[in-house]
Amino acid sequence: MMLSLTADTAIESTECSKDMNREKRWCKRVITPRGTDRNRPKRGALLLFRVIIGLGIAAFMAGTVGQAAESRGVKVYETNNVIRVELNGQLFTAYNFRDVSRPFLFPILGPGDEHFTRRWPQEEVPGEERDHPHHRGLWWAHGEANGVDFWSEGKDAGRTVHQSFAELKSGTDSGVISSRNRWIAKDGKIIASDERTMRFYAPTGPGRMLDFTITIFASNGDLVLGDTKEGSMAIRLAESMRLKQPKDAPGEGHITNSEGLTGGETWGKRAKWVDYTGPVDGHTVGVALFDRPSNPRFPTWWHVRDYGLFAANPFGVHDFEKKEKGTGDLKIPAGQSITFRYRFLFHPGDTASAQLPARFEEWVKLPTP
Repeated sequence: MMLSLTADTAIESTECSKDMNREKRWCKRVITPRGTDRNRPKRGALLLFRVIIGLGIAAFMAGTVGQAAESRGVKVYETNNVIRVELNGQLFTAYNFRDVSRPFLFPILGPGDEHFTRRWPQEEVPGEERDHPHHRGLWWAHGEANGVDFWSEGKDAGRTVHQSFAELKSGTDSGVISSRNRWIAKDGKIIASDERTMRFYAPTGPGRMLDFTITIFASNGDLVLGDTKEGSMAIRLAESMRLKQPKDAPGEGHITNSEGLTGGETWGKRAKWVDYTGPVDGHTVGVALFDRPSNPRFPTWWHVRDYGLFAANPFGVHDFEKKEKGTGDLKIPAGQSITFRYRFLFHPGDTASAQLPARFEEWVKLPTP
């Protein structure tokens, strides 16, 4: 067979064969339009193939988009006996409520999976101090309720026992954990009850934010929240953020409050907010805690220590101001309740860069939930 081009649109070929009976050879001329192929699939089969490929690509893209959409926002769900909270598909924290002395949030992670809290006693980490085993992540507890200690984990301490969830909710902008709990003394007596609501916000920048609301009910008679520094809205920060390291070695942490006090001066003082900053994984980060004007005894006193304990405490007047014991007692008559609302802001950078005065004012202008 010989080929030649006759034009831009056709290919000319010559096909030859031999007549075996006459021993003669004969040839014929064949012209095939360019772009055709006698062996190619028919148009219907080709169209079907293209449709199948297109549908496959569309299904893949839809699945990818669907997965991305599903991961956006705040996801709240139960797994492995904790309530897991994810922000845009990334673990932020977990609510620990089973077989514990009191419910708490741990871990608390930044966008780079850095730990904002001390990891012991939940995890064994070389180099971490093992003081105060009752300092677990982020929690609310008080050291004296009708004479019972719900702050520590000593042999005579009471326990805050989870009863049920009022709400577990995921959402595009925020997610919610709301739980009901009983305060039970060592002898089994119910001292009080509470409902605590934690609202987690989808991040709009590098920081993280949660609101913590607790309503305390005098459900079993009069309730007195006693005058002690051991309490109440608390977090134990990462070891690297300490102002003072073990054996009095200097640390790299800093404490600043809304009134301009810094370091150890902030302990036992009243303030609208306090910010605790320091290095974590080589980067400066901070945790700010806001007290709300509607809270009893606003602005609160602060039980904030150089070793990483950080707590708002509206009760410990005797310890903070050296006044007569019992001055800070707060009585809730039987059948009544009180509510405290707080905001935690986990931010990159130091106190100045976090613009906390403005952030605080934005928050307090929001309507009370």
